[in-house]
Amino acid sequence: MSEKTNIIGLTREELTEKLTALGFEKFRAGQIWQWVYVKGATDFAQMTTINKAGQQKLAEHFSLARPKIAKDLTSFDQTRKWLLEFSDANKVETVFIPEEDRGALCVSSQVGCTLSCSFCHTGTMPLVRNLKASEIIGQVMIARDGLGEWPSSRGERSESTGSDPAQSLRASQDVKLFTNIVMMGMGEPLYNYEQVSRALKIIMDGEGIAISKRRITLSTSGVVPMIEKCGEELGVNLAISLHAVRDSLRDELIKKKKKYPIKALL
Repeated sequence: MSEKTNIIGLTREELTEKLTALGFEKFRAGQIWQWVYVKGATDFAQMTTINKAGQQKLAEHFSLARPKIAKDLTSFDQTRKWLLEFSDANKVETVFIPEEDRGALCVSSQVGCTLSCSFCHTGTMPLVRNLKASEIIGQVMIARDGLGEWPSSRGERSESTGSDPAQSLRASQDVKLFTNIVMMGMGEPLYNYEQVSRALKIIMDGEGIAISKRRITLSTSGVVPMIEKCGEELGVNLAISLHAVRDSLRDELIKKKKKYPIKALL
């Protein structure tokens, strides 16, 4: 039998096409989409709106593969870092940074980095490969798993908070720890634009994970040709890692042949 297709990372149109080819009604795509991206299902058996035969057929042809957690570390200030491992044994880091009224998830886009910025630890690593959309979205889903951010998890957390009134109130009001995404992890997102774009469009889908473009920031070292495309197609916030205000110093810091001068960037 051929390798199973991971549903995570498929566009809504691709999912519909693959399901109808297997004999499913079109509306099942919307149901499965919500099971995956609203409820965080990790097994087709959890999809109770689909009969047992349908669940079995889904399991035969598809997977819901998330990255493997190699390490899960929490700091004294509740900053949390996951070292995630993919099927080819490559690893990236994903970091949750909490604040009083919100929390940002720092997401990686490459294994290693296209650039070699002298002050950056990732810059000491060679680029191994770009991440696939499924691997970018997988980081978000692992964070939601770990923080209990799926609706069922929040309900369970509400019941388990016991005598802590602050946690009980937060759970009852459906308050989320994880509110923002920053594409500031390992790699240069605009050198993996196609997969980053695909992932962010799925993450922004209002009937799924539904994180608004206003709550997503993409950080770039200044890949000038891709910046306008990013603005036109995604409309997320843009952060520029300028590094220096003089091209001569910037050239020293970014050890990459293809750099764009500050004038072009501005």
